[in-house]
Amino acid sequence: MPRLRILALLLSLFLPLFAQAAPGFDAITTTTNPDGGQTYTLSIQVLLFMTALSLLPAALLLMTSFTRIVIVLAILRQALGTQNTPSNQILVGLALFLTAFVMMPVFQESYEVGMKPYIEEKIELTEALDNASVPVRDFMFAQTRESDLTLFARIGRFEDMNAKADVPFSLLLPAFATSELKTGFQIGFLIFIPFLIIDLVVASVLMSMGMMMLSPLIISLPFKIMLFVLIDGWALVFGTLASSFLV
Repeated sequence: MPRLRILALLLSLFLPLFAQAAPGFDAITTTTNPDGGQTYTLSIQVLLFMTALSLLPAALLLMTSFTRIVIVLAILRQALGTQNTPSNQILVGLALFLTAFVMMPVFQESYEVGMKPYIEEKIELTEALDNASVPVRDFMFAQTRESDLTLFARIGRFEDMNAKADVPFSLLLPAFATSELKTGFQIGFLIFIPFLIIDLVVASVLMSMGMMMLSPLIISLPFKIMLFVLIDGWALVFGTLASSFLV
């Protein structure tokens, strides 16, 4: 069925680190008891499949733009000083939808060159995996710093990598995640500066007026919200995040 073929392709594409079961190894083994009854035992293949399925969301999040986006949104909320507004659920939802927007061209290309021919039974699974992984790898390489890739290659003692195709997912994934963390905090730092200046100005004014017992955050919060609304902050932040992935 097409859905089963799509699921098999996704699991094989995004979780290449899991060992595959030996060819011909049955998922369920049947043992005949002395009394004529039968006992069914699940094999390690099913266990690996369920483990891979549970780790699939984490792998998908770390192989997309989600990490950078959610970090920037969390720092933005901290800079505004609005505590739990927007809530964590809203931030994650915004990050997921923006991630879908950023990654849609990559997923579309991966589907066209890999999944679609495989569903139509024009190519084999191995060739479909190779074709579908190329757009994802290109996206990850474009956002990965060479210094991070070199660092993990030295730690893992990876050698003989003369081209991008020689870099395994086990090396590319941690390097990409580290680069995304760095980029996310860099963008968050630049967003934090204007709000920090407002806090410093308000704190200085209150100190000069002798109002040392009044929290500067109470006074600066309306000014930061007003500034953010006047400059159309959400559109600027989302536009900056989306354009930061363009190469």
